[in-house]
Amino acid sequence: MASRTAAKKPQKMNIKKGDTVRVLAGKDRGKSGSVLSVKPKDGKVVVENVNIARKAVRPHPQKSPQGGIISVPQPLDASNVMLVCPRCSKPARTTRHTDAEGRRSRKCKKCGELIDG
Repeated sequence: MASRTAAKKPQKMNIKKGDTVRVLAGKDRGKSGSVLSVKPKDGKVVVENVNIARKAVRPHPQKSPQGGIISVPQPLDASNVMLVCPRCSKPARTTRHTDAEGRRSRKCKKCGELIDG
C-alpha cells in the first residue's frame, strides 16, 4: 500500500518580509539582518547576510554571462530567529493586537509598542 503524503498546512508566523530579526541559534547566532522572504509552508525565513552558502553557476547569456561561484543566503527555520522591536531595539516576543476598527497588528511584549502601526 502506497503511503499518502498530506499537504503541509502553512504555519502562523509572526515574522514578515522586511522585518529586522536576530538569529538565536546556529552558526550565525547573534547576527541581525532584514528578512528577504518568508516561507510559511516550510516554516522558514531567508535573512540577508545570514546562513550564506556558496553556489557554482554556469555562464548564461541572460542571467550571468561570466559564471563562477556566488554567495546566496539559505533559508533558516523561523524558530531560530526573533523579531527585533523597532522602538526598544531588542529581540522580543509579540502578541496579536486588534484595534477598535478591527485592524490587526503585532505588539512588542517588552515595551508594548505596536510594530505594524
